[in-house]
Amino acid sequence: MGTGNGKSLQDLVDETPDLVDHFYNETIAPHFRARTSLTAAFIPPDFTNWRDEQRAWRETAILFDQSHHMPELFLKGPDALRLLTRVGINGFANFTPDRAKQLVVCTPRGHVIGDCIAYCLGENDFELVSGMSVLNWVEYQAVTGGFDVSIERDAPTPYNPRGRRVRYRFQLDGPNAGKIFDEVTAGTMPEIPFFRTARVTISGVQVLVLRHGMAGHQGVELSGPYDELDTVRSAILAAGEKHGMVQGGTRSYFSTIFESGWIAYPLPGIFTGEELRGFREWLPAESWEGNTQLGGSFYSSDIEDYYVTPWNLGYDRFLKFDHDFIGRPALESMAGGPHRRRVTLAWNEEDVLRVMGSQFGSGPRYKSIEFPVAFYGFPHFDEVRGKDGRMVGLSCHCGYNINEGVALSLAMLDEEHAVPGTEVVLTWGEPNGGSRKPHVERHEQVQIRATVGPVPYSKQVREAQRAAMGAPRRP
Repeated sequence: MGTGNGKSLQDLVDETPDLVDHFYNETIAPHFRARTSLTAAFIPPDFTNWRDEQRAWRETAILFDQSHHMPELFLKGPDALRLLTRVGINGFANFTPDRAKQLVVCTPRGHVIGDCIAYCLGENDFELVSGMSVLNWVEYQAVTGGFDVSIERDAPTPYNPRGRRVRYRFQLDGPNAGKIFDEVTAGTMPEIPFFRTARVTISGVQVLVLRHGMAGHQGVELSGPYDELDTVRSAILAAGEKHGMVQGGTRSYFSTIFESGWIAYPLPGIFTGEELRGFREWLPAESWEGNTQLGGSFYSSDIEDYYVTPWNLGYDRFLKFDHDFIGRPALESMAGGPHRRRVTLAWNEEDVLRVMGSQFGSGPRYKSIEFPVAFYGFPHFDEVRGKDGRMVGLSCHCGYNINEGVALSLAMLDEEHAVPGTEVVLTWGEPNGGSRKPHVERHEQVQIRATVGPVPYSKQVREAQRAAMGAPRRP
């Protein structure tokens, strides 16, 4: 990988006395910059308004354009599956061309580097979507591990030297998604089980379909050659009009995680450990990892306190000790627990209104709560404490969901507190008046009560997911 100014991530680590302070105060996350660029040039923040767009994925249907913000990696060659098997904690015995996986990769110490969607396009032919840290790790292992593979990278549009993507990608979601998909698909619509793929024809062009939903509802992800983007989108918009479908902007898109429960882009656990020195020397200092942006009320001088394991993110369901993969011995030793577990926190309405009310009058001013997405670090970590004041976990992505009428956050809590109905308290706002991040205003910290809830938070989403995973169904 090119190093731009010649500095590696290892150089950055070596010359930075306090890495946490650097990431907490001095960096701007590349995802934050990409979202700003997307809003300015490619996808509006709202097509109508984010509230009606959130309602659409619960009541009718919504179409998201994912063509511009997610990085991709195309992996081909005789050793392609062997490489994925080496890096992934998942099982691969049934990874055939009609399937996709949520690929999870870890360090030798068992800390999560990240996750992405991996498509099997054919024998020894794979497409990895999103998860920049995962794509970097896969490419590094390919280059240094002697694997007989070829790799093609396709960067998000704002960073893409071609100024365009290899493939377009849409997400069609909501209770009417199946009807719309049926109408635009030529011939008989195939039965597609959850996280399976199929190829269909829309307006005379072939489209790859993955059965899953960003918002957790009855969704399909559609992709194909970038030159066919307008053809496919026009067909979906025409069919969707009578079914109440709306297009989703960036604000509603990045708020889907509060309903579906996906903790996106954890801090990759790569900044320590001599066994990872080679990877850090390979990565540029200006890489995604080198521009990590920590935020929130949790602050530790030890970067490892921000690392997570598969259990923290709910990924232990993917963990298969049936093959040799990087991190297996460490994860086997952790398997007995205890582990922090992924939950949803429903914020106390009175406390949220108190924070919002502090923006008026003479103060004190608490950290503003933005709607619909309130997290201001990437990744974001707020302290969560039990009734006795003891710290019991971390709250991450936070925002507002109009379908539930509540402010929500995704959190990782100690097992005894990760029980629905448990009352906890999170600290909102950063210490000492706030960090030096330019988008963080001066403010005071405040306590917000919250109640532990399930993941996904929505009962409708949980029921839909159970039905989808239990038996094949139409999207």
